[in-house]
Amino acid sequence: MSLEACVLVMAGGFVGGIVRFLLSGFVGRRIGETFPWGTLVVNVTGAFVIGAFAGLGQSGGFFSSEMFRDFMVVGLLGGYTTVSSFALQSLNLTLGGQHRQALFNIAASAIFCVIAVGAGFAVVVSLLEHGQ
Repeated sequence: MSLEACVLVMAGGFVGGIVRFLLSGFVGRRIGETFPWGTLVVNVTGAFVIGAFAGLGQSGGFFSSEMFRDFMVVGLLGGYTTVSSFALQSLNLTLGGQHRQALFNIAASAIFCVIAVGAGFAVVVSLLEHGQ
């Protein structure tokens, strides 16, 4: 691993972490914080974007380069999405006796993130195929 790759991951992680903080807080203030909606929105949108980048990577070129992957996928999206927050919030719901909400959070996160990554991939691949 090169110093350049480390700097790209660090810069992407910095940006992704700040965007996650801002979006999650915004969603929490708008919808409410009794359920971790902000984290769910962040993880689902992050899954969609990483799927879109995977689709773009199919076309080769810049989007399949290591520099792009290091900054955007590992750094930015790694800093943006957060399994650790999701896990802690699910545990806190369980410890607070909110078992149904905890199960909903776990199921919704898994289902919507898998759907979102597939949708992101499919949208970009379709656009690339129709744009040629």
